[in-house]
Amino acid sequence: MNYFSSDFKLGILGGGQLGKMLLYETRKYDIYTLVLDPSNEAPCKIACNEFFQGDLMDFDTVYNFGKKVNTLTFEIEGVNVNALEQLEKEGIQVYPSAKTLRVIQNKAKQKLFYVDHNIPTAPFNRFAYTDEILTAVKNDAISFPFVWKSAQFGYDGQGVKIVKTYSDLHDLPNVECIAEKMIPFKNELAVIVARNVNGEVKTYPVVEMEFHPEANQVEYVICPARISKEVADKAQLVALRTAQAFQHVGLLAVEMFQTQDDEILVNEVAPRPHNSGHYSIEASYTNQFEQHLRAILNLPLGKTDSKVAGIMVNLVGEEGHTGNVQYENIDKIMKMDGVTPHIYGKRQTRPFRKMGHVTIVDENIAKARKVAEEVKYTIKVISK
Repeated sequence: MNYFSSDFKLGILGGGQLGKMLLYETRKYDIYTLVLDPSNEAPCKIACNEFFQGDLMDFDTVYNFGKKVNTLTFEIEGVNVNALEQLEKEGIQVYPSAKTLRVIQNKAKQKLFYVDHNIPTAPFNRFAYTDEILTAVKNDAISFPFVWKSAQFGYDGQGVKIVKTYSDLHDLPNVECIAEKMIPFKNELAVIVARNVNGEVKTYPVVEMEFHPEANQVEYVICPARISKEVADKAQLVALRTAQAFQHVGLLAVEMFQTQDDEILVNEVAPRPHNSGHYSIEASYTNQFEQHLRAILNLPLGKTDSKVAGIMVNLVGEEGHTGNVQYENIDKIMKMDGVTPHIYGKRQTRPFRKMGHVTIVDENIAKARKVAEEVKYTIKVISK
């Protein structure tokens, strides 16, 4: 099929920053795009050929949107899977598949998938409701501390809490969840795996993620990860095994723990472009968004090596600020060598909301990390 300057139509479910950055690549190749998002102010609206406002979890909305396109992809997991399955039955290409998304949407199913496929992951217990955990603790079935995770609808640190005492359970929603054993890890790592329709597979270098202690969001992504080659090879292998188990098409971001004994445990996966791959826009031969496009259109995959070391800093809303956004000191960071800001186009800020990111590239990873720290404490995302 001819995708370029043609009648081919690509549909994207979700109009946030990931979709917006994917649209940079579709515009580069002159691929016709349609986007569906609940918000009329979605970042994607300015960059796609056709924009539709609607509920991503509503069957009819997603189904009717999908009938307008040849191939359908998504930039967010919260979409109606039943609609995707029906579209697949009617010949619409959906990548990654509805089957893959159905497993990944639910953290309990995702963890059971790892167990069934002998993929290393932290021990866990599954509960239909949070209040069942209290009984399990009293009967010594599980013990403090552990990590509580909502089975569904968690994102960007939401739906996750470290539980150390009984009191920590009181304010948690009474929903399907898992209680995961606390892992004393050295590093949180990630590997992005790309796979096209023909089964060609490529992996990006292992990245290291540093998290904000309060928001539980990624604060820095460092590529290459500052780990030994042996650990990096092990992480790549686990990521490939995980991708092989899913048989996905597109990108699969595999987030992992490096334990104190240098074992690799899979934490969770995302079947789309991912925060851990944003560095690739400036640092890689083929950025993750172009690679996702190549994969879902069954084109040859691009080179995944890095040209230089890259560090990504998330720009999130400052605490105490809600309202119309203002980026303070952005001119100061733009004076720094190797610094590129990306502003997502969200007009309203709130504490810890992802508003953009900054990439820092340098041949020396230590120097790039130092500049990243300076960037982090210079630019502020505040309200007017």
